Amino acid sequence: MTENMVIQLGKDAFTVTLVTAMPMLGASLVVGVLVSVFQAATQIQDMTLSFVPKVLVVGVVGALFGPWVMNNLLVYTANLLSSLPSYAH
Repeated sequence: MTENMVIQLGKDAFTVTLVTAMPMLGASLVVGVLVSVFQAATQIQDMTLSFVPKVLVVGVVGALFGPWVMNNLLVYTANLLSSLPSYAH
């Protein structure tokens, strides 16, 4: 296994991780900003007001994007396992 192969494996793993986490992280970011603006406008400083909507939205986005995320992970894993013999050299 060469140095370039290791770097490529790390890059691919990082890319798959970032792409699969992005829908949930993006939704959480948008809801967090909206709740923060609402809290600043109304001066309500309750911690559950920022936590509960984010948990609910991340759950919904996870349910909606779950099959897509699982497909990405399965394709990555299948490609990784099928290319294992080439890494033995």
